[in-house]
Amino acid sequence: MTMSQLSDFMLNAKNVYRNLPVSKLVEEAVKRGEGVLLENGALLVNTGKYTGRSPEDKFIVDSETIHDEIWWENNKPFSYRNFHNLLFRIQAYLQNKDVFVFDGYVCADPNFKKPLRVITEYAYQSLFARQLFLRGKIDEDFSPEITVICVPGFKADPKIDKTNSEAFIILDLENKIIIIGGTKYSGEIKKSVFSLLNYIMPGSGVFPMHCSANVDDKNNTALFFGLSGTGKTTLSADPERRLIGDDEHGWSDSGIFNFEGGCYAKCIHLSKEKEPQIYNAIKFGTILENVVFSRENRMPDYDSDFFTENTRAAYPVDYIPDAVIQGVGGHPKQIFFLSADAFGVLPPIAKLTKEQAMFYFIAGYTSKLAGTERGITEPKATFSACFGAPFLPRPPYVYAELLKEKVEKFNTDIYLVNTGWIKGPYGTGERINLNYTRAIIKAALSGLLKDVEYEKDPIFNLMIPKYCPGVPEEILNPKNSWKDKKAYDEYAYKLKNSFTTNASKYNLPAEILK
Repeated sequence: MTMSQLSDFMLNAKNVYRNLPVSKLVEEAVKRGEGVLLENGALLVNTGKYTGRSPEDKFIVDSETIHDEIWWENNKPFSYRNFHNLLFRIQAYLQNKDVFVFDGYVCADPNFKKPLRVITEYAYQSLFARQLFLRGKIDEDFSPEITVICVPGFKADPKIDKTNSEAFIILDLENKIIIIGGTKYSGEIKKSVFSLLNYIMPGSGVFPMHCSANVDDKNNTALFFGLSGTGKTTLSADPERRLIGDDEHGWSDSGIFNFEGGCYAKCIHLSKEKEPQIYNAIKFGTILENVVFSRENRMPDYDSDFFTENTRAAYPVDYIPDAVIQGVGGHPKQIFFLSADAFGVLPPIAKLTKEQAMFYFIAGYTSKLAGTERGITEPKATFSACFGAPFLPRPPYVYAELLKEKVEKFNTDIYLVNTGWIKGPYGTGERINLNYTRAIIKAALSGLLKDVEYEKDPIFNLMIPKYCPGVPEEILNPKNSWKDKKAYDEYAYKLKNSFTTNASKYNLPAEILK
């Protein structure tokens, strides 16, 4: 979308508010009834019907140019004609309405930085964009490469617009335009931009990653991949290291860099004692989504899941003490794949070969617990390719090849870490002590696991260290911690079969399957 087309798009808007400061955006949001100001300074909004992402309403515009590059088993096509018809209807919807515009950037590395424009009808979502993406010098010649248009008040008509419902998230990857409507959940803005970057970055030799990153005082960088509940945020928030970012990064031949400039943290059961960095980041300028609050003292109740368990806090990374504001780091020395294994059969830590790394990366494994969803009576294996399948336009193997290429080139060690259960499955075993997991991560980061003796697990072919400082030796090999060895084998083979079934979907090379 050219600058003139964007000008035409907003031509008949009532007022165009461009790059307002935080205080003015908060003021506008409160004045317009979009949210309320809490005692701790945060702006609280309720997103209504949609309190999380809506994957069934997300589409990619199909065209001859990109068709063969897209992982269509994971993405739904949308016609170019229907996309433009919907775009014109949005343009008509915005006539004589106030519009908020954020102009900024994504990708902290100057070599890959891309100008971004986010057009919204709500002030709080413009604030969200300002706090989550990168800010920088903006002049009159600013020309966005990526454009997001977010109109929650516009509800699609599936019969007319060919959408799945009133909500829609549609990505035109070819022209780098994203349109979002019918949902007020701000995470759709963040994740649709991430999806677009996952499409365009591999063409520049950059490996896009759904992970957190931190660094020590010698620029030794570490990456943490993991699905929800595996401890990604907790383990990367290390007081002895500096946070680069908590969710989205790229890895180029120069090092790693944050795609964003902010954090979008879950805050269910948040406490100052357990997660002081996130707790203290919730202040003026922070947006809280769907958190219950006291009408008397205007204080949030982080333990309540009245609206959703997916309560969120959005704030810039500079709200975290000693964060790496530049958003860049060196090549990672270590990568951790975190899995909360409720079967209790994966070791607390295992060192992976490059082929195993590709296998477990494509798997993106964790497990759901009995009782968390209707019908789940025992642990259930859950797979999300590359630890972020909903955000992958390209087939998983494209990203796995980039992982292999970077790891080989920069000699990175990769570890599989089980943050879940030991001594038995969920219900009979116990969750591994967080202090043990922290000791494991610390030992790997310091290089203490390079020279210890390893043994091979015969079921998963994983290399397990026989010794790790600060961790009882009897729990390092999971089978040793089970009283019923036969039951261990049954659960282990059951999980192994789940891995094999999942891998069969991807037509992987024999050396990786082996």
